[in-house]
Amino acid sequence: MSSSLMNGSIASIQASERVVPPTWAMQEQQLFETLNKAAKEFVERYTQPDGTLIWFEHWPGMDGSDDPYEGFMNLALLYVLGGSSELHEVSRKIWEGITWQWTEYGQIHREFDAYYDWMHHGEGYLYLYFLGLAGPSTLKDRQRASKFAAMYTGDDPEAPNYDKERKLIRSPLTGSRGPRFEVNEEDWSTHRGILDDYLAPYEDIPGVDFVSGKCPWSNDEVYKQLLSMMNQRMNRGDVPLNLNATGLITHAFLHSGDEKLRSWVVEYVNAWQERTRSNSGIIPDNIGLTGQIGEYNDGKWWGGYYGWRWPHGFMTIIEPLTNACMNKVLLTGDMNGLQLAREQLDRNWELRQEKDGKWLVPFKHFDSGWTDYREALPNYPIYLWSMSMANEDVERIERIPKDQDWNTVIVPRFSGRDPETGRETKHYIGNTQPWYQYIRGLNPDYPQKILSANYEMIGNQLAKMRSPEGDPYQWTEHYSEGIYSAIHIWQEMCPLYFEGLVQLTLGGPMHISHGGLQHGRVRYFDAAAKRPGLPPGVSALVEKLTPDSVTVHLVNTSLFDDREVIIQAGVFGEHRFSNGEIINSSDEVTGTIAAQGKWLNVSLPAGTGITLRLSMERFVHSPSYDMPWPSVDKQTMIHGRTEQ
Repeated sequence: MSSSLMNGSIASIQASERVVPPTWAMQEQQLFETLNKAAKEFVERYTQPDGTLIWFEHWPGMDGSDDPYEGFMNLALLYVLGGSSELHEVSRKIWEGITWQWTEYGQIHREFDAYYDWMHHGEGYLYLYFLGLAGPSTLKDRQRASKFAAMYTGDDPEAPNYDKERKLIRSPLTGSRGPRFEVNEEDWSTHRGILDDYLAPYEDIPGVDFVSGKCPWSNDEVYKQLLSMMNQRMNRGDVPLNLNATGLITHAFLHSGDEKLRSWVVEYVNAWQERTRSNSGIIPDNIGLTGQIGEYNDGKWWGGYYGWRWPHGFMTIIEPLTNACMNKVLLTGDMNGLQLAREQLDRNWELRQEKDGKWLVPFKHFDSGWTDYREALPNYPIYLWSMSMANEDVERIERIPKDQDWNTVIVPRFSGRDPETGRETKHYIGNTQPWYQYIRGLNPDYPQKILSANYEMIGNQLAKMRSPEGDPYQWTEHYSEGIYSAIHIWQEMCPLYFEGLVQLTLGGPMHISHGGLQHGRVRYFDAAAKRPGLPPGVSALVEKLTPDSVTVHLVNTSLFDDREVIIQAGVFGEHRFSNGEIINSSDEVTGTIAAQGKWLNVSLPAGTGITLRLSMERFVHSPSYDMPWPSVDKQTMIHGRTEQ
């Protein structure tokens, strides 16, 4: 191996060892090739040439814009990993097309959802976060990010969603038109049939048997009562779900570096920490407009929108907490930022009960107390550990009984919980536990298994997409018959799912589906093409993580083309390489690298490979969407005229 050479401000290393590509490396290349072709077919089947989607002439209610964004967002993420260059323009065009189309339907106003909750905002605006990683940042990107952030920092008079004095978001239903304190019958119209099978939001709705676990939203009289009670008790004030808004503010910071945005995230997470401490360590799920816990709910700290009682309980409490705490650490570098999520996991675990030989934790709180006991969810402490690498987070994971084999890889279904493993599979994310086992050295065959599972899933999705049920021109008829889930259809048909590629190349779990940024220990750039992602023919595997190092295996599978890849320390450049070692298959050091900084340039002549153990200082740089090259677009923000 050659010694490290400085190329400008970026350290360089050249591989010299000829290798036969390992199985995982060839599988990655097969996946990229398959996904690129699948993306083209998916786009051609479901979109118009202008980027709009083949869909109905009319779509009612406040629900809707998040689902088409979700269906197509992985076009951008695939490009970020190393998908075809065509995906960059296509993903941007479709984002613009959906935004225009759902503006015409009425759900979007000023390019942002007019009003909805932050479970759905969180899902839909993943697309925006992936486009940020796709870069390069343009004036439109920066302007849009700043405009959207202002809707939640209290700086947009047309969208007064945030109370700066009380540090609260003023409703669970917010957006570009401001807080939605009262909903009408049209707002929930597309959900009525679905919610018939859900628990009632309240225990005292006239004519509803709460104990049955179902609530007849399709009954017109019950529906009117529901909306009236929700308007009285639920639609004013702050809820933990709103912590997902920190993702939007962090996204804006990654574009601008504006210190006010960093401060807002810290301020808002800290406000929820204070509310939790004042409630004996359990996070309350409804805060009134004056800042009082349970202000519109007879003083009860439970019973808010997407809170402890309705509809999902702890899952939609811990998810926004995890997202927000990880955003806080990303922005500050202070690992104490994870405390609010950690403490809620601990409080939840302390409430466990043993039933039928299993330790179960409560997911809901009714007026009668804690209930809905289930097996604890390991995903969220795994996310925290992937950021902290702390022993205390390992303990939070390992205290959960392994009632199923955590090494088992699944091919996820569309949504819900896998019946064999109990894993949540929203957005086809279902293999966080086996990745955790792998990265800790306990699941050595995981790379081949997850890449095979990804390939199988793509084939399943393509078959479904090509079938009669995947024909968009037949959906109107089928929807009228109640056969399909209508607005979720693009997610059900989309073949672009690649959990393994994310985990193995970036060195982190795939993002949390309801609004989590795509964190990871490293990311890559094609040095020759000056674009994000692995160069064609180059495969990458993060083999090991420690608190101060990452081990990356790079292989150029081509016998004809030389490649150059730039490794970045942290998906958002938040880390710094301090030095590195070249290691062989026996874990012996064969050379050293004087890598100092955010990036390392690795030259990979045809047919070569290299394994690097890179020491790093974590969370020492201010995170950003910056690439290794100066931005071409240096235009400052546009300021419109002020009416006199």
